[in-house]
Amino acid sequence: MRIMVAGFQHETNTFSATPATYDSFVNGEGFPALRRGEALHELENVNIAMGGFLAATRAYDWDIVPVIWAAACPSGRVARDAYERITGEILDAAQAIRPDAIYLDLHGAMAAEHHDDGEGELLGRLRAVVGDDVPIVVSLDLHANVTERMMSTVDAAVGLRTYPHVDMAETGSRAAALLRRLCAGERLHLRWKRIPFLIPVNSGCTDMGPAQDIYRSLGRGEGDGTFLSFAAGFPATDFPECGPVVWGYGSDVDALRGRLDTLYEDIVRREADWQVSLLQPAVAVAEANRMADDATRPVVIADTQDNPGAGGDARSTGMLRTLADARVSAVLAAIWDPATAAAAHAAGTGRAIGITLGGHPGIPGAEPFERIFVVEHLSDGRCRFEGPMMHGTEIGSGPSACLRIDDVRVGVTSRKVQLIDRSQLHMLGIRPERERIIVVKSSVHFRADFGPNSEAVLVAGAPGPIPANPADLPWRHLRPGMRTSPLGPTAP
Repeated sequence: MRIMVAGFQHETNTFSATPATYDSFVNGEGFPALRRGEALHELENVNIAMGGFLAATRAYDWDIVPVIWAAACPSGRVARDAYERITGEILDAAQAIRPDAIYLDLHGAMAAEHHDDGEGELLGRLRAVVGDDVPIVVSLDLHANVTERMMSTVDAAVGLRTYPHVDMAETGSRAAALLRRLCAGERLHLRWKRIPFLIPVNSGCTDMGPAQDIYRSLGRGEGDGTFLSFAAGFPATDFPECGPVVWGYGSDVDALRGRLDTLYEDIVRREADWQVSLLQPAVAVAEANRMADDATRPVVIADTQDNPGAGGDARSTGMLRTLADARVSAVLAAIWDPATAAAAHAAGTGRAIGITLGGHPGIPGAEPFERIFVVEHLSDGRCRFEGPMMHGTEIGSGPSACLRIDDVRVGVTSRKVQLIDRSQLHMLGIRPERERIIVVKSSVHFRADFGPNSEAVLVAGAPGPIPANPADLPWRHLRPGMRTSPLGPTAP
């Protein structure tokens, strides 16, 4: 059997003004760089869904035909040109290959400049090319905004079950198993339901409840051939189908219905538990400094409201200003500022430079930070993830620098990248195990590598473009009646 495989991933924050361009996908911005054809097999040992799928199919008698894999850091809408170029490659390949089956590694929350439902549009076009008899199976992110068009177009969809996403490869392997069942002629029934409220990103962390309990329950009962998924949704994509969805497949429709209804009820009855709570920046820094006095490992603070992994630009300065004012010993990584990185490289190590660092227009408390810094370390920005989140991924942050003001060091990169792996600090000349306080521009993904190697994790609500509470966003297009946060107000 000829199995066509491809991947196209983006998590779109429609409230962000920074688009995802074609170059964003070429570089990857913290994901593996764009690959075509046989080069996709280089991903087999990387902890992403495509890698898990390809590794699993080594044991199958399949002829794998790889096309393209592309991903970019979450941001504003995908530029029309980027969307059409990558989608066009997938559709042209399907037309030429005429595959027996298709696997796509998708995110599920992509919005392009001209399509709110990026994946639904891609899948609809793909189905029109290959017809109804070719099985299509997709893997989806835990933060997918699953749409009716997506569900009605694919033969099966499999969602991630961990956040941080440490089960990407495992999910790709489960997608391969489902596709194999379909190729063998098995008929799978589908059932799915929408959750009536948006879930904050931080609340979806599967290291703790309620998400931990919910996601652990998904695997129970799979012995009867029923597979369940729960996408908590990405609560920053302003279109009618934004929000959490539970779905499942099975050969026994009654067993499937019972398991899915139980899952739905378990999520909804815990609505209050999905609410989010943050510390004020000064409180977080003071608490971290107190805890660090008796700690042998660093205390980590998440600067969650400027998380590039949710569409932030990694340019807000609220946490930096708080650290400097508190005169603590700390590290903050990483601010996206190509001009500052270039100035540091031009000056050289050990030189003092007067710069205006970062800044986010229109957000009080996130203004540019103007001071004299010492250039402590320079780097080409390349590193390889050694932690469990996307283990094996090689990224390029562009020319990067570590700058110091008093006892505070700041990582600066030329490309926007979420800080999730300790190797990103090593790249900046920083030994994380020796630090008292580490502030990361991330929400949850950093926990996979930093969590086991830290004294504690705190989450701060410094001013930034990505409100941790989705009810604080100016929603316009949610479907009426959808609650914009757990127990929160409904959409107009």
